[in-house]
Amino acid sequence: MPLLQRYALAKPSARSSHKLPTPQGAGIAVIAATLVTIVVFSAVTKAEVSICALAATFFIAIVGAADDVRSLPVLTRLIAQTIAVGAVMSMWPGDVRIFPLCPPWIERGVLLLAGVWFVNLVNFMDGLDWMTVAEVVPIAGAIVALGYLSHVPPITAIVAGALGGALLGFAPFNRPIAKVFLGDVGSLPIGLLLGWCLLELAYRGQLIASLLLPLYYLSDATITMLRHLVTGEKVWVAHRSHFYQRATNEGLSVLDVVGTVFGLNLVLALLAIASTWVTSPAAKIIVLIAGLALVGLTLFRFSRLGRSAR
Repeated sequence: MPLLQRYALAKPSARSSHKLPTPQGAGIAVIAATLVTIVVFSAVTKAEVSICALAATFFIAIVGAADDVRSLPVLTRLIAQTIAVGAVMSMWPGDVRIFPLCPPWIERGVLLLAGVWFVNLVNFMDGLDWMTVAEVVPIAGAIVALGYLSHVPPITAIVAGALGGALLGFAPFNRPIAKVFLGDVGSLPIGLLLGWCLLELAYRGQLIASLLLPLYYLSDATITMLRHLVTGEKVWVAHRSHFYQRATNEGLSVLDVVGTVFGLNLVLALLAIASTWVTSPAAKIIVLIAGLALVGLTLFRFSRLGRSAR
């Protein structure tokens, strides 16, 4: 903490949610605990773990740490993120497919872009105390459950369990008003590890579940990015226009917002698990539509009903 206070202090600005200078960089502890736990449990259970994926996680954490101390150029960050996502994707052979009718090079290219976007959107959405905890812990718990149900391999459940446990350990330090933030050293590798787990789920034939689990983050961040593109704003510049930020701008408390997100993610986790139980494509689509409806209602509440809390 003294080192973070000295070298990685996040000072309040017009775009930030905090009012006091707060150290960032707790992701160092979160990612270190996660990686150590993955290595130990994979050794104990003899689950095969990709050294390349672990190295990519460590690499992107180093990039995030450098960005926390001194802001890196956008192009440098994107190149580093693309290398890390590509390294994780190399875990799967070229003949492993999600959409068999799609040419392999197109599918891999789209997944690479989606992976880079997912890493960034986790970073973008980490703008409120407990927000990342409220998002990641339910997803991690669901992936562990899906591992128990044999929908993902043991190593994927280990990764999710280690990440969820590390964030539970971080939660007391980040509760409102936070004593420390994750920083890019935490949010970027968290996005990479979650993307690893979700891609494994999609490759195992559970695409609907892999979309339902991060659906709130995907919707909030993607809609916000598209809105900025339409208005000609720079999407990589920090702002306060995400739906959850607009809710706090209009008077909803931090606990109200993150509590809503946490409750929504618990329901999405249950829907994701339910989607693995049904075999009919029509039933899976209905489950996805239910999740989309719940996320849409939440976004509407954040964008409109926050005014009534004044």
